[in-house]
Amino acid sequence: MPSTDPKAYAENLIGWLLDRGLEGAEQSEILEGYCLRLVDAGVPLMRFHAAQSAYHPTYGGTGFNWYRDEGGSVENYEHTEVPPAQWVNSPLYEMLQTGAKELRERLKDQNEPSRFPFLNELHQRGATDYFASGLVLQKVEPERRIALDQMPEGVLMSWATDHAEGFDEMHLDLIRYALPHLGLALKSAANRKMAQDLLRVYLGGDAGHRVLSGEIRRGSLQQIDAVIWNFDLEGFTGLAERLPGSDIIAMLNDYLAVAVEVVQGCGGNILKFMGDGLMAMFDVGEIDEDARAALAAVTVLQERIAVLNAERAAAGLPVANFTLALHSGEILYGNIGAESRLDFTVIGPAVNQAARIAGMHRSLDRRILISDDVARAAQPCEQELISVGRYMLRGVPEPKELFTIFAPTA
Repeated sequence: MPSTDPKAYAENLIGWLLDRGLEGAEQSEILEGYCLRLVDAGVPLMRFHAAQSAYHPTYGGTGFNWYRDEGGSVENYEHTEVPPAQWVNSPLYEMLQTGAKELRERLKDQNEPSRFPFLNELHQRGATDYFASGLVLQKVEPERRIALDQMPEGVLMSWATDHAEGFDEMHLDLIRYALPHLGLALKSAANRKMAQDLLRVYLGGDAGHRVLSGEIRRGSLQQIDAVIWNFDLEGFTGLAERLPGSDIIAMLNDYLAVAVEVVQGCGGNILKFMGDGLMAMFDVGEIDEDARAALAAVTVLQERIAVLNAERAAAGLPVANFTLALHSGEILYGNIGAESRLDFTVIGPAVNQAARIAGMHRSLDRRILISDDVARAAQPCEQELISVGRYMLRGVPEPKELFTIFAPTA
């Protein structure tokens, strides 16, 4: 380390961390660069680890591991009822339980194994010194068993070296001095990631991106041509009256999860959930591309629902089928509502007509109904579309020809 004052040497590192935080760099980029700059500063870093809380429906924390000879890797900590034993027996867990600001254990020339199993593993890999610290921004209740996915807001970090003499005090002083700035950069990255994840999960990928990019003014709308896709579970109301609430929620999640995966896998965007159904939009290019993508999604959905029903039936669980209405046209896409509560959604005659078509399933005894607008735009398409007649729809001045997909019986 060129200077005897770690604060002076840390200025470049701190400047870099602040720049990355202001630029909105991702966690992995910040931590990878941080580790490399510590090494450049003369810190004999063998391993670095950071564990940070997260707000996400499938995981509650993220971990970053860096080894000098391997580089960095990221892992997500999925939600669990009971904390894993490896976590409960770790130094970072003890720090949370005791409220300690730092924890250090010299591993070189140890006569007795460490009380932390992971440090014994590190020692076997050649580590001679271990140092842990962090920034916890949320009070932790004493003796509370904290799962990896329930970490308090903040970040916990550890540094390990394989240098023969371990870390010296100048190394640790440099780490300590830069720590608040590293925490600030990581908090910035975590906040942006949280906003991206929550907006994507609750609004959908496209709408979430638009809102995060600044499309937040009430009344800001964009006119686009797209295909509207209205999906509903068939007979769900009757099932809901007979089954326990927990079974209904589990069943609904099973079917909606398949529908969402199919829509997104075929290039569509989920606009909103409506009870036991959803409304989606296909806007992948020109209207002919939209129509073919929407019809391809119908084919995939039929296959996936058949598989799901077979799995549920084999497990003795109730099954359901679905109805689907497709229509295309000009729609208004954007922010609608009040200043205190907005919805990023779609409106327009095409949306209304899709709902009217969805109301024809029972009278026509057809689960899949496709408007003539979609049928014309999709040609040529892989599906065989069969006309089921022309009908007057409420609020629509001209009759609409409706189609379904021919599915030959085996």
